[in-house]
Amino acid sequence: MKQIAGMAVLGGLAAGAVWFAWPQPIAVDIATVTKGPMEVTIEDEARTRVRHVYTVSAPIAGRVLRISPPRHVGDQVIADETVVAVMQPTVPSFHDARTHEELQAALAAADAAITLAEAEIRRIDAALAFARTELQRASALAQSGAGSRKALDQATLDIESNEAALASAKAGLEVRRNERASVAARLSEPSDASSQSSGGCCIQLRTPVTGRILKIIQESEGVVQAGASLLEIGDPLDLEIVADILSTDAVKIQRGSPVQVDGWGGPPVVGRVKRIDPAGFLKISALGIEEQRVRTTIDFVDPPEKWSSLGHDYRVIVHVAIWKAEDALTVPVAALFRKGESWAVFAVREGRAREEIVEIGRRNNRMAEVQSGLAANDRVVLHPSDRIGDGVTVAEREIR
Repeated sequence: MKQIAGMAVLGGLAAGAVWFAWPQPIAVDIATVTKGPMEVTIEDEARTRVRHVYTVSAPIAGRVLRISPPRHVGDQVIADETVVAVMQPTVPSFHDARTHEELQAALAAADAAITLAEAEIRRIDAALAFARTELQRASALAQSGAGSRKALDQATLDIESNEAALASAKAGLEVRRNERASVAARLSEPSDASSQSSGGCCIQLRTPVTGRILKIIQESEGVVQAGASLLEIGDPLDLEIVADILSTDAVKIQRGSPVQVDGWGGPPVVGRVKRIDPAGFLKISALGIEEQRVRTTIDFVDPPEKWSSLGHDYRVIVHVAIWKAEDALTVPVAALFRKGESWAVFAVREGRAREEIVEIGRRNNRMAEVQSGLAANDRVVLHPSDRIGDGVTVAEREIR
């Protein structure tokens, strides 16, 4: 009995040791190869923009005033009615000591020129008075027969010459006075000029189109140069999407390709590729990598009611379709791994993982098209680790 009991105990220990040493099935995630619709898309970040943006700029150099009532981004404006900016002429700038001395000297010279012109007028006026006296004397002599006709004509000529000289001198005096006023204006201080400005000298800039204010560039009062941008106006419901896509992906996109737009905080909406620019540009990524990008313009297909919450320069994610099949045999990309130059998967057959070489066609971020090596309803291991090998026992992981 003791021998039998001892042998039983030893047998139990041996059986326990074998049970503990026996390899247990490895818990894995398993997916099924299925047939169904598949779509390959190019995904990238994009932004919305108003199709036609109008920039109101300063027509002249001057001071832009604050508008009353103040305008804000999003305010409705009406074409040729809403005043969006008011401008005044700029005040003269300060000048240095040398320029100040030069202007004072020029002002003194202008005063002297005025004095000289006034003296010239008095001289010509006296000569004209003398010429008139001579004309009266010559006329009296000519009537009595004591004077010659030539002396009368000469006296008449002297009067006409002096009258013309007097008119020229008076015009010269007016020129000298204007020159003095110009120099005096250049000598005025900015505070003097600003105190003389009035509301009548201002110009009002009105919006060229009906829409909403998208951006206020010059919000505070200040001096701007001619052509400086003041604000931007557009219609927020006239939106389009602009995506800067890698040139290697842009060559696969066709005009009119369907686009799904999401990642903007609302439900996905449908769009369509409108234009692909024929020229690319260099763009530096966030990681500092130089990338050649191509600008792609996308129009909305869905009505504005579905995307009315979007505005100008909003961020969205676009999925541009480049290939689509209605009955494709697909396998999750997570099940694929490289085996030399080929793709392979671990197919689950009778509880064991079997390495299978597969031929892959098109693929997207989630699924890949299977051309050979697998059949519908085959089960494959997802995310195979280094513990998985050909012939290893596996079991599907329970989802808790």
